[in-house]
Amino acid sequence: MIVWKVLTAAQLAGLLQDGSFAGSPADHADGYVHLSTEAQLAGTLARHYPQEDGLHLAAVDALALGDGLRWEAARGGDLFPHCYAPLPLTAVVAHGPLERDRAGALQLPRAGKP
Repeated sequence: MIVWKVLTAAQLAGLLQDGSFAGSPADHADGYVHLSTEAQLAGTLARHYPQEDGLHLAAVDALALGDGLRWEAARGGDLFPHCYAPLPLTAVVAHGPLERDRAGALQLPRAGKP
């Protein structure tokens, strides 16, 4: 299963350079790296990044996170994936800039299209 991490350009550059991402300020405040399912992603962007440009998406193999991944109730009672360890680059199967089509639908990076 693929889960998604929203990253700034600087955060993505750090992940690519360091081989892991320890989290954003919001992640540090909550004690885990926030992730979203594909179905939750639009809501996450609208709620937490409404005016931010230059964002990137990382597609993360949830199974590669092992025991560090927990599914916990959050917004509206939905179960969200939370990573209780630095996000390893080895779990990222694709990444790319946040893009939308003409209708405004998210265009998600897919494996083989970094």
